[in-house]
Amino acid sequence: MANFLNTDTWDGKLFGGQWIPATAGKLEVLEPATGHVLTTVGNAAAADVVKAAADARKAQLAWVAKPYEERAGIFRTAARLIGENMAELTDWIVRETGSIPPKAQVELNAAIGILHEAAAMLTQPHGLLLPSNPGRMSIGRRLPHGVVGVISPFNFPLILSIRAVAPALATGNTVVLKPDPQTPITGGFLIARIFQEAGLPEGCLHVLPGGGAVGEALVSDPNVAMISFTGSTAAGRKVGELAGRHLKKVTLELGGKNSLIVLDDADIDIAASNAAWGAYLHQGQICMSSGRILVHKNIAESLTAKLAEKANHLPVGNPATGQVALGPIISKRQLDHIDGIVKDTVAAGAKLRAGGSYEELFYRPTVLEGVKPGMRSFEEEVFGPVASVVVFDSDDEALALANNTAYGLSAGIISKSYGRAMSLANKLNCGLIHINDQTVADEPHIPFGGRGASGNGGRHGGPANWEEFTQWQWITIRENAHAYPF
Repeated sequence: MANFLNTDTWDGKLFGGQWIPATAGKLEVLEPATGHVLTTVGNAAAADVVKAAADARKAQLAWVAKPYEERAGIFRTAARLIGENMAELTDWIVRETGSIPPKAQVELNAAIGILHEAAAMLTQPHGLLLPSNPGRMSIGRRLPHGVVGVISPFNFPLILSIRAVAPALATGNTVVLKPDPQTPITGGFLIARIFQEAGLPEGCLHVLPGGGAVGEALVSDPNVAMISFTGSTAAGRKVGELAGRHLKKVTLELGGKNSLIVLDDADIDIAASNAAWGAYLHQGQICMSSGRILVHKNIAESLTAKLAEKANHLPVGNPATGQVALGPIISKRQLDHIDGIVKDTVAAGAKLRAGGSYEELFYRPTVLEGVKPGMRSFEEEVFGPVASVVVFDSDDEALALANNTAYGLSAGIISKSYGRAMSLANKLNCGLIHINDQTVADEPHIPFGGRGASGNGGRHGGPANWEEFTQWQWITIRENAHAYPF
């Protein structure tokens, strides 16, 4: 289908099954690699949230009553539409997010998998037959919350939106989605278009790009029963507090300060490759990025040298026009955050082995050596292409360093000894652990999430979707009513 994403469709508009003018006018979307205006969308306001949430609640009863085969078919059609328009959609992700094409294609293929998983949910058991006394049947069944509000970030906007939107719809909810205003197309209107073409009934999905006031209105609205939020820990704390005040279920998937532990028996070339991939993929703008490279003292200098060599030779530039490994940082604000952490860490005594410089929004892949607890690059989530090398003497020290954080998302361990790696893994405080791999990984069917400052224990994916997007209802059935002593 040619021109599947037509910019005229959403100019100054929002989506609610149809394209409608936004209350707060227009929002310009900039291409980070060039600074040029990529497109213009509607800028939502709190009033748009109120209307969307009310419309979504009205649509929910008809949606959940629709035959399950028809609902499953909508998800399969949506998946097919992504595949048919792969080249066009890849270009949009590259230009709007600054990602290289292979990352964009990974994101699109993951979205296809998520949609197929959502279709499969329609034929999975929705409850349990529970033990009961003779003459009575006891059933626990899963019911949708009603309306689910989804708030998603800029870095992997398609995956981090659709991984909540699809299972929420599959379990019988309707959805109001607020994508990040920096990536409203690939985090919002792309999803709107595929579901519109796939036949999703009007009112079941609303897409409202906007700022913090829109998110606050979504969390506060009485017609919204659940919030699925992905973003920074600071913003997640505010969302969780507000959701709690309104007694709403909330799933928070937040930041990370992830360690890749390289033991002294590791293959140094393989370890350096893993470290570079985990630290620099998508300019390090991934919650699972390998920001801390914990290396045994016996191999630290060799590995650091190889990592610095890789960083110095990775090409940086516009991924829409050249063969590059790293594209632009999403914004000047984020670039200043990255550069500030690097400069402060060097001032605190770390050594700059590679990078630490930038042109426009293109930040060079960076290696910091001699990083220690207390330095900013050890403590804070950088969300940029910065590998902080931390040296340890023993496995116990590596464990202590890795667990020395309020975050608890992902970890990787590189070792030729499976038993030694598992001994460490069993004591790591995080939701995701990868032995003989770096820290960045996700699949549509796995329960993904962290603990501590990385989230409130909620999960997206696989069986966790039933836990998050539905609630239990208990039903008992007797053939005939019977009298009680009163």
